[in-house]
This record gives sequence, structure tokens and C-alpha cells, in this order.
Amino acid sequence: MKRFVDNKELFVFDGFVGADKDNRLPIRVINDHVWQSLFSRNLFIRPTNKELEEHKPEFTILCINNFESIPVENGTGSNVFIIIDLTRKIVLIGGTQYAGEMKKSMFSVMNFLLPDKGIFPMHCSANIGKKGDTALFFGLSGTGKTTLSADSNRNLIGDDEHGWSDNGTFNFEGGCYAKCINLSQEAEPEIWNAIRPGAVLENVVLNNGVPDYDDNALTENTRVAYPLDYIPGAVIPSVGGHPKVIVFLTADALGVLPPISRLTKEGAMYHFMSGYTSKLAGTERGIKEPKSVFSECFGAPFMPRPAAVYAKILGEKITKHNTVVYLVNTGWSGGPYGIGKRIKIKYSRAMVTAALTGALDNIQYRHDNLFNVDIPTQVPDVPAEILDPKTTWEDKALYDSSARKLAVMFVENFKKFKNVAPEIMQAGPNP
Repeated sequence: MKRFVDNKELFVFDGFVGADKDNRLPIRVINDHVWQSLFSRNLFIRPTNKELEEHKPEFTILCINNFESIPVENGTGSNVFIIIDLTRKIVLIGGTQYAGEMKKSMFSVMNFLLPDKGIFPMHCSANIGKKGDTALFFGLSGTGKTTLSADSNRNLIGDDEHGWSDNGTFNFEGGCYAKCINLSQEAEPEIWNAIRPGAVLENVVLNNGVPDYDDNALTENTRVAYPLDYIPGAVIPSVGGHPKVIVFLTADALGVLPPISRLTKEGAMYHFMSGYTSKLAGTERGIKEPKSVFSECFGAPFMPRPAAVYAKILGEKITKHNTVVYLVNTGWSGGPYGIGKRIKIKYSRAMVTAALTGALDNIQYRHDNLFNVDIPTQVPDVPAEILDPKTTWEDKALYDSSARKLAVMFVENFKKFKNVAPEIMQAGPNP
């Protein structure tokens, strides 16, 4: 790669990963495409002029799109490669014109480094209310993490990667990387309005120079990268307090999980280690329709340490700060994908709002024995009938068999974790 870039024009960005000055990582990003350098400027944290003069990068990303590997010679799975060397503190990326690998590679580095400092690294978005109440949103791509954390009544801390230290919550990034598939001004006004000069649209079809977010002929993984200050009221520097509420987001394509349920601490650790969702089309090569998957810690490819390491820190933080955890299903209702319909985003937003405002603190819950969760019997601005997923299915027997199928999948998946405390094992589904 060094030989390949010799005497070529390159673009260099110097900045940081981590808004907490006590725990940030100085980096350098080298690109052969200027739009990817702009992406780096948008997604990582920009230094002040003084910081730039004194900048000494600890990690370097060499992302050269026009350099491809030769799989038979280099031992790679394809001509594309993303290689992290934690000893030499360098990241090599090539053969791809997708910018997301740069941010995700540094996310993986932070996930390796921070647990030794007692800091919880998280694949989540975060926002803060008018009263200073911080909330976290965990979830894999396509679950609504970016959308639901972009709330006009709350200020955004960040949309994807954070740390939770003794000081509170801090964003790893300086920008947002949002999906654009079927984007509309009505449903997602904050993201829509952030698409202006300086933002980077990726894989979006243009019709006469106008983005067409409904045209997914090229790929369903259409994205926009923009600085955090493109979101009105964004918190800069992007730090917050200890979260009062955590929301786990899942997009259940089987249509059997309740739209919202409350978890115990042990239940939160169980579902965090499980990381269940349905992979949606466009988020990964070869995915054409939703597929049920488990991705530990809601981000397995980026978590180099065992899931139990991260879950232990989560449990300690929940206990210390009396944090309440909810599981919110933004997936299907009334049947599986192809039969049922995806839960309306306005209902998902209403459920999240109820959780964050404390509206769910003093209402009745019913315990679901199969999934071992507590389901609220009412949520403001949400039809009561959708809170119990079984009532939305015409074929109740088919619901029962489908729900049991998912519960068994949870149990089978969890068997891969060894030496887990009994109280965590018992907090999961009971098929």
C-alpha cells in the first residue's frame, strides 16, 4: 500500500475518537478520495487549531480505495480488506468505496482499549432531555437507533458509538451516519434537514441532480454522513450524564416480540449478550429479506473481547446508577415479514417517549412467561391492542408456535456463552 500511494495525491485528516478529553484517542486518517476525507472530518472529532499544532496520532488509518488485495496471495476473503493491527496501531482498508469501515474500525479499537480503564464502550445512540436526563439506545443497523434518538424534544449526544465512564456518557464521534432508505421529511425531519452542503450522501440515486431516497436499485444501504452540529440542539462537546433509561432496540421479523417490555438487570445483561434482531436488506452483502440473527453486545463484529466482559460492566453501571432498561421491538406486528406489517414509527417513538418521560414508571405490567419480560398494559398514544403481539395475529396457534420457535433460538444461542451466572441464564426466555 505504501508503494501504491507513492507520489499520489492524498488527503489527511487529524483528529480524535472520543469527546471526553480524559479518554479520547488521537488519530490520523489518510485517504485517496477527497470525499472520504470529508467523511472523516464529519464523523471523527475535529481538533481546535491549537490541538492540531500539537497533534500526535496514536492510531493511523490508511484507507486507499483504489488499492485491492489479491485473495489467493494475501489470504483475504475478497479484494476488499479491513485489517486492524492493535500492536502497530494501524488500520489498513482497501478495495472498497464504502466509507463506514473507517469509523467502525476505530470503534473496534476503542472497544478493545476501554474496558481495561473500567469504561463501558457501547454500540448505541444517546440523547439528553431538558432536565439533563441522559438516555441510551442500543441496536443493530436497521432497528431505528439513529431515527429514535433524533428527537426534537431532546438534544442529541450522538447516534452510534459511545463510552460510559465514571464521568458519564461521551460520544466517540463528531457526526452522524444515517440510513437514507425511504427517507422522508415527515418521518425523519432532523435527518432530512441535515442533508445540506458539507454532508456526504453515499450510494444515493440522483434523478436530475435530486436525491431519490425511494430508488434502491443500486443498494438499500444508502447513507448520509454529516457533522453533529447539523442537528438542531446537538450537544457539543458531545458528553452527557449517567443514563437514567436504556432502550434495547430490535427489529423482530417473526413478529412475536412485544413492542415494548421492561427488563430486570439480569434480563438486560441476557439480552445485551444475546443481541437479537433481524438483519434487514441492504445492511450486509447477500441479505435480500430479513433474517433472524444474534449479534452479541448489539455489535459482535466490533467487539474484540468476550461478551461477558462488556455485560459485567453494564450490570455494574445499572446497579450503581439505578438505570431502567426497556426492550423495544421496531419490527413486525400481526404476523411475520411478508404477512404482518412493520410497527409504525410514530408508535415506536411514542413508546420510547413514554419510557424516557417516566410515563411507564407507575402503570400496570403483566409478566410474559415465555419471553420472561414485563409488558405494560397501556402506553400513551399507542393502541392497547398492539402491546400484546398475540392479539394482532389472526392465527393464534401460529403465533404460539412462532413465539416458542424464537424462544428456543434464544436458548440455543446462549449456550455458546460459558461460565455465565445462573441468575443471568434464568433471566432469558423459557420455551
